[in-house]
Amino acid sequence: MANYQTLKKAIEALIDPGYDKTLKEVEGLKKLTIGPTGVVDVIVALKHIDQGYEQEFKLKLTKLVKVQYKFPGIKTEFVRNDFLPKGEKRLVYIGVASGKGGVGKSTVTANLAYALTKLGKKVGIIDADVYGATIADIFNISTAKPTSSEDNMMIPPLALDIEIISTAFFIDSGKPILWRGPMLGKLLNNYFYGVKWRENTDYILIDLPPGTGDTALDISKYAPQTKMIIITIPHLNASSVALKAGLGAQKIGHDLVGVVENMSYYYNNYSHQKEYLFGKGGGELVANNLKVDLLAQIPLNQPQSGHLYESDEKVGKVYLELAEKLISKIK
Repeated sequence: MANYQTLKKAIEALIDPGYDKTLKEVEGLKKLTIGPTGVVDVIVALKHIDQGYEQEFKLKLTKLVKVQYKFPGIKTEFVRNDFLPKGEKRLVYIGVASGKGGVGKSTVTANLAYALTKLGKKVGIIDADVYGATIADIFNISTAKPTSSEDNMMIPPLALDIEIISTAFFIDSGKPILWRGPMLGKLLNNYFYGVKWRENTDYILIDLPPGTGDTALDISKYAPQTKMIIITIPHLNASSVALKAGLGAQKIGHDLVGVVENMSYYYNNYSHQKEYLFGKGGGELVANNLKVDLLAQIPLNQPQSGHLYESDEKVGKVYLELAEKLISKIK
């Protein structure tokens, strides 16, 4: 058997296929110990965590340790590597989540992305609400198709200077998606590892499905440093469910940025009064319990055209203020 330093040097010479660099170059060897019986314990950080990459790498590692260097056994654990090569800009992922459907999560995602572009930011959207994908419809590009780069990465369609990737681009219009968990995992893997975003993209917003199911849990694997925003409406029944989504996000290690209360009130232009159609206090309740800020209270309204508010509209100004707060909080 080789000594510790020889084994370490050999393992660090293995290539991480995601970076196409050695483990030493990307600081991918996180733990290496040799037990009293000679069993090697290794934690390796790879750029891409999925069964194909892991199994291929594990085979090479096991062959190195057991066949070449004659160690009796090996215990291997893989984690995701967040190494950033010199000169590259780190993508900031912003997850938009809710406890239940119907609170306007996708509408908030789209309008927040639009507001960020008005502030000079390069933005993309991952529509991870697979069974209820509506982002493409909001931007009126449901018939668009991604193109392919020279290295076989997907190039997302562009709408209003926002890159968008969505399930809607890959299925026939009007047909339901009847997929189980493993298929969702493969789709998310392509969304996070198979998309070529524009250079110097600042933010990728992730429109998450309601609740705390497979997709919400998988995001922690693909983008563990995701910043999370929780969407609720004022009604206390809805906010109690939104609170669970926020607690779930915190439990799996996401950085909770704040809460957005959608449909907070309707402004009556005749009486010049706010009318609280869904009650009061839901957003504040969620924010207080999660110990984060209530970032915005968005009125119930309709854009002058389409689904997106312009900067000169009252609600558009609310979204601009929300975007400014978000930029300030995640610097």
